[in-house]
Amino acid sequence: MEVIRAPSTSRPAPQQRYSGVAWIGRDVTAMEPSRLATFHAQFNPCARTAWHSCPYGRVLHVLHGVGRVQRRGGPVHEVRAGDTIVVSAGEWHWHGAGPHTFVAMVSTHETDPEGAGTEWGDQVTDAEYSRAPQATAFRMPDTDRVPDREACW
Repeated sequence: MEVIRAPSTSRPAPQQRYSGVAWIGRDVTAMEPSRLATFHAQFNPCARTAWHSCPYGRVLHVLHGVGRVQRRGGPVHEVRAGDTIVVSAGEWHWHGAGPHTFVAMVSTHETDPEGAGTEWGDQVTDAEYSRAPQATAFRMPDTDRVPDREACW
């Protein structure tokens, strides 16, 4: 077991990969053989990522605020504190804040053996971002996706 002290700083998100004001930070890079990486992001209203995909998928968890997510070709969804978004491997998507709200998220994904974990695409246009969110269908975890085992804590 290893205790890793939380980082005390974030940095402005690079404008070639984000629109608007966003701050990001790397929280954890797991030790081999794990290839898990965890980041956090704080988005100002209207701020968002560019289109991107992750070869092994991504899990986003909304810590506070109200945001938006969309997969390429799909509807825009509004997400709120406590929501978890599971992005499939290779699925092009974006995520960010709502038009009048801040949002903070934690992002977890695996990297490839060389440490790369995200392929970046074009910026999300204002027209794409401004589409009215569709009502999101909430689903409880499937019993086949949640192992039936005792928690380690």
